[in-house]
Amino acid sequence: MARSKDKDEKSLVLVARDIRPDAKKRVTLGKALTGLDEDVRFDVYLKENGQILLDPQISIPASEAWLYRNPKAIQAVRLGLQEAAEGKSVYAGSFAQYADEE
Repeated sequence: MARSKDKDEKSLVLVARDIRPDAKKRVTLGKALTGLDEDVRFDVYLKENGQILLDPQISIPASEAWLYRNPKAIQAVRLGLQEAAEGKSVYAGSFAQYADEE
């Protein structure tokens, strides 16, 4: 069972103990990666005290980056997602007739 420990105002969860690097200085992360997207990549930080921090990153296509650069647009998307989660959405019927099949 994982234990939690408060450190630097953030909760840390111990997922493994006494892990040793192999001959090529690799460590297996196994349980620590459970639930992460398969396309995840990591920024790696080395703290002064020797701790290594892995910060998961997911890249987005350049064609979608505009959304994150436009504060009004991303705010509207987040509001829409929140309203949908709260059941405030309204079914507007099928839009299949407008689909371009080619």
